[in-house]
Order: sequence, then C-alpha cells, then structure tokens
Amino acid sequence: MEFISDPFFYVVGIPAVLIAGVSKSGFGGGLGVVAVPLMALAVSPQAAAAIMLPILCLMDLANVWAYRNRWDRRNMKILVPAALLGILVGTLSFSYLNEAAVKLIIAMIAIIFTLDHWLRGRKETGAPGRATIGKGTVLGALAGFTSFVAHAGGPPVSVYLLPQRMDKSIFVGTTVMFFIVVNYVKLIPYALLGQFDASNLGTSLLFVPVALFGTWLGLWAHDKVSVKLFYRVCYSLLFLTGIKLLAESILEFTA
Repeated sequence: MEFISDPFFYVVGIPAVLIAGVSKSGFGGGLGVVAVPLMALAVSPQAAAAIMLPILCLMDLANVWAYRNRWDRRNMKILVPAALLGILVGTLSFSYLNEAAVKLIIAMIAIIFTLDHWLRGRKETGAPGRATIGKGTVLGALAGFTSFVAHAGGPPVSVYLLPQRMDKSIFVGTTVMFFIVVNYVKLIPYALLGQFDASNLGTSLLFVPVALFGTWLGLWAHDKVSVKLFYRVCYSLLFLTGIKLLAESILEFTA
C-alpha cells in the first residue's frame, strides 16, 4: 500500500479529519471546510481534496444511518438537482478554476449572511424562513460547485438552511443526506480526472480510524447541545469559516 510519508502531513491531516468528522455529524458540516486548506499546508490542494473525498464518503455512510429518519425532503428536492448542476460546472471548468476566487466568494457569502443575522438581532420567536426554490437553487448550485472544488459546500447550504430554524437534528440530517449524494457523485469526475492515485487512496485509508472517531464525537456533542446553543455555535462556525477563507483568498491573490 502506498501512502504519504511526510510526518508534517499527519500533524495537520489528523486534526483536519477530526474537525471534519465532528462538524459533519454534529453541526451540519460548516467547519469541515478547513480540512482541505489544512492538508494543503503539506501537499497540493488537488491532492488534499482527493485524499479527503473517500474519507468524507465514509463519514457520510455513518451519518446517514444516524440521521436516516431525520431530514427535510422538500429542501432535498430543491438542493440536490441544483448541486448536480454545480458539480457539472466544476467538472467542465476544472482546468480553469481559480481556487482563490472560489474561496473569496464563499467567504463573502458566509460573512455577510452571519453579520446580517447578528446585526438585525433576529429572535428565535420570529417567523422562521421557508424552503424557497429560487434561493435554494442558487445556493444549492453554488454548494455543488464549491464542494467539487474544495469540499467547501457547507457554508452555502448553511446560509440556505439556517434561517429556516428547523429542529437541530433535522438541520444536520438534511445536510447529511445532501452531502452523501454530492460526495458520491463527485467520485465519478474525480476518478475521470485522475485524482485517485495509489498514494492518495492509501493515505485516505490510514485516516479511517480518525474519521470514525470524529464522527462519533460529533454525534455525541450534537445530543448534548441545546437548540439555542446549537444555532449560536452554527452561526459562529459559519462566520469563523468565512474569515478564514477570506484571509486565505487575500493571501493567495497577493502571493
């Protein structure tokens, strides 16, 4: 079995996989966007994305079982077709993609949305948002595209789902069902584009115990957190993700 031998890669890779597992299974996946950038400190972004995809697919399987009866079908009907279109666009534009620009787009959406929520002082007693086709199609397509590029589909999905203030388990379950479709579909173009060499796949296999532990830890944390605190954590994670991506995009543009 081939795998990456650089010790520094595992210094950044183990926390990356652990954070992704906790985020996906416990809080809707928003902070999982840090996984590829962390791994990219030691390998190329393309290799980091290829290594993470099988790991994410494994996490999705575990999460689907945990949330199999807790997800919103109307939102899935809106988001999934749009996401498949976004994946297609990402595949066709693979050779021309500017990762810094993609990160900047995601960052601005996440930051503006979160600041708007906080500055308006929206109360939990107000009317929750609804699942709308227009907004869902735009953000679903963006989620599919950014997920294909850097497994960064979490923020657009959170921007769409959070205002609906659904039950916390339904929120996470809907993101779980959405991403198991998106991630398994992504396996096809990733394979066709030659992203899965022996080293990447072997390295992915080494992270299986970490991925399963992170998933379990997220499920445990989800059940311990109150609904009010849950949404505060989700909005905070979304904002921090946006700040991180904004900083990365600026550094890449100025490099």
